Formats: sequence, C-alpha cells, structure tokens
Amino acid sequence: MKKTVTILSLLMVTSLMAQKFQGKAIYKTSMKMNFKMGGDRANAMSDDQKAKMNANLAKQFQKTFVLTFDKVSSIYKEKKSLNAPVVRPKGGNMTFQVMGGGGGNDVYYKNIKENRFVNKTEIMGKLFLIKDKLTKYDWKLTSETKNIGVHTCYKATYTRQEDRTNMSVENGEVTQKTEKVDVVTTAWYTPSIAVSNGPRGYNGLPGLILELREGNETIICSEIVMNPKDKITIEEPTKGKVVSQEKYRKIMDKKSKDMMEKFKSRRGSKGRNVEIMIGG
Repeated sequence: MKKTVTILSLLMVTSLMAQKFQGKAIYKTSMKMNFKMGGDRANAMSDDQKAKMNANLAKQFQKTFVLTFDKVSSIYKEKKSLNAPVVRPKGGNMTFQVMGGGGGNDVYYKNIKENRFVNKTEIMGKLFLIKDKLTKYDWKLTSETKNIGVHTCYKATYTRQEDRTNMSVENGEVTQKTEKVDVVTTAWYTPSIAVSNGPRGYNGLPGLILELREGNETIICSEIVMNPKDKITIEEPTKGKVVSQEKYRKIMDKKSKDMMEKFKSRRGSKGRNVEIMIGG
C-alpha cells in the first residue's frame, strides 16, 4: 500500500512539473542587404546613397518575434510595431518597399507531440490556415559550443537545395534567372532548456534553438523567461481557409508571377517610377 502511494505521489509531482514547464523567448531578426542596380539610375546614385539604401532596406527586415512554449506546443508571432517606411532614395525617382505574406498578423503554431503545425497568414486581405506535418530536418550535430547569454549552446547544421530566382533590370529590360543552390542553416541550441523547439517551423534538436542563420538572415534570441508568473495560454489558430503547405506554395508562386508581369508592364512608363518588392 505504501509503495502504491509513493508511485502516485511521484506521478502527481511529474504532472505538476510538466504543467509548470512554460517559457517565453524573444527573437530579433536581421538581414544583410546587397541590392545592386545597373543602368543610368545606378550611375546617378553615389556610393553613399547606395549604402544608405541598403541600410534602409535592411531596417525593414529588423523585427521582433515572441515564441511562447511548453513541452509539446508553441506559438510564434511578431510583436506589434509601426509599419516599416517606404524607402525613397534621394536624387532618384525609384520606390522600394518590402512586402510580406501576412506581416505582423502571422501566427505560427507547432505541436511537437503530434508532429504538425498551423500557420495563419494573410495574402492580399485573405486569411489562410496552412496545416501540415512539421518538416523533418536532417540536422548534423557537432561538439562545437558557444555561450549565448548564460546558456551553453551547441552547433547543428542542415543543408537543403532550392530553386532561387534572381531578377535584374538593365536599361528597362527585366530578366529572370533560376538556378539550384545549396542553402545551409546553422542553429545554436541549448540542452539546458529541454524542448525541441525554435523560431518559426524549426524543431528537432535536443534543446531550444537560441540562434539561427540561413543565407543572409539571422534570428537570435535576446531574452528568455521560464515559468513566468502569468500563465501562458497557447491556442491553435482556427480562422482562415485551410490549405496544405504545397497548395500554399502554388498560390505564392502564382502571386509572384503576377507581380513580375505587373512589374514588366511598368518598365516603359513615362514617369519611370519603379517599385521593387522584396519578399512574398
């Protein structure tokens, strides 16, 4: 009888500890910009103006996200902030604006236990719910370490191949070139926070991802609060048209092609006002 009571007590303690395991991680994103322009418009801009343009564009990618998580589920979304300004370089008549799929309204829900995710996003005023299985990353673990804040982190890498399309404008003519490239993702995770989670859809490591680098983009954790006083509520988003990841990719591909055709149709306009849209 005493043994039975002891086992029940241990189960109750384990259950309570699992309920209390909650956390909030703040991530900041940044991106290196290397925007190049040919033709007369480029010649009309000084090196200083080009550098300022790249800096202003980079600022539009500097955002703050919050990951709220427990042992099995999480929500990742952007902290509300003012919209990024349109970049208008002095001495020129071109407009640059960063466009996103859903901006600050995106909500990315993950359920690690059930191996699935739900991403609420918006395209041109229409809400979508992307529902699919979590990506299985073929992480290569290493013994390399570094400290991020008070946490010892280990390095892991993942390599994938993707089709990358580059667009160039030369003397009013728009050209596209698509090539296959290897994209290396480098993650730094800490086993001291034993949850297989991280920013966006990233998962599958034996600890929380505190830093992630992919191409020109960097995502780094600036603050972690474990078991906050106020209980965290993680709710799966439910509003929007349900689509799979593949279906959503096709929708975005069509949108990108439509935007490209719209851009090409403007290249001969008398006002020579060109909009460059970066992103989905």
